[in-house]
Amino acid sequence: MKKPLVCLVVVLFAANVLSQPAVPAAGATNAPPRIGARGTANSNDVFYTLGPDSKPRDGVPKGKFTEAKVIPSNVFPSTQHTYWVYVPAQYDPAQPTAVMVFNDGQAMMVEPGDVQAQNVLDNLIFRREIPVMLGVFINPGRRPDQPEPNPRDWGDRTSNRADEYNPPTDKYARVVVEELMPALKKEFNISPDPELHGIMGSSSGGCAAFAVAWFRPNEFRKVITFVGSFTSIRGEYIYPELVAESEKKPIRMFMQDGRNDNRRPGNPNGDWFYQNVRLMNALTKKGYEVNYSWGIGNHGQKQGGAIFPEMMRWLWRDQPVSTDPNDAVERSFRHPPSR
Repeated sequence: MKKPLVCLVVVLFAANVLSQPAVPAAGATNAPPRIGARGTANSNDVFYTLGPDSKPRDGVPKGKFTEAKVIPSNVFPSTQHTYWVYVPAQYDPAQPTAVMVFNDGQAMMVEPGDVQAQNVLDNLIFRREIPVMLGVFINPGRRPDQPEPNPRDWGDRTSNRADEYNPPTDKYARVVVEELMPALKKEFNISPDPELHGIMGSSSGGCAAFAVAWFRPNEFRKVITFVGSFTSIRGEYIYPELVAESEKKPIRMFMQDGRNDNRRPGNPNGDWFYQNVRLMNALTKKGYEVNYSWGIGNHGQKQGGAIFPEMMRWLWRDQPVSTDPNDAVERSFRHPPSR
């Protein structure tokens, strides 16, 4: 009786996928799907939706955002960075704490949004699936006269985003390590252990996240990238060669991209999906801890946001655990510390 039921489910699923509407080019009958900007509504992204771990849940203690803070930049003179710190309910100032930095912070924290990372932190910390950690949501730098990047305009043309995120240099790593981290340490008890420092980003922000760990592995060792722009934008396609030629670094990385990310037939250096796969292969061949998920989506945060909780579980999977069956604390939800 079970076998026909399984077959029926498979057939229905296949029919669902194959029935996605196509968007042919003018005069074409079998053209690839049209690519939307930053995950705009498109049939390739329709099945990527946020699950319960990306939403507020009853009974789960909620953290709080600090007010927006601004730090001037010496690495990029005449610019400044705005950031927010998400402090989980379980944060204890007496305990050194992990940290996760989110590039393009305005887009990673917005609700409703494609990621809503603060909800993921709340849910996974509460269930002991990741350690207690501060979430730091930092915007691209801007001059005081420029508008703040926002979830609809990420600042590619109105801020310093392109100059910070795209070049394969150590300059943005210096922003994070030399400017952001010292500011955080003045207010919070940040663990000095680089294994407890993570960073993530999407598109060019993903390149910047990788660059922070690549150039400063003694400070950051955990990386997540959505649809990383490892392409001909400012020469980002060079990383696979750098990985192959360089001594292996203590970096753990989870990559995500879609087969309908910005594709460039005949121009491999400008092909987003091709370059993500190429970097993954280089990291794998060199023996890095690398995980990846190749979906069907476009250039945006839809798939990345949908699987972000699982990416976080994998990235932070080595937190200490107790196997003592009498350890009542280890076997309970993680509640806020007693005040």
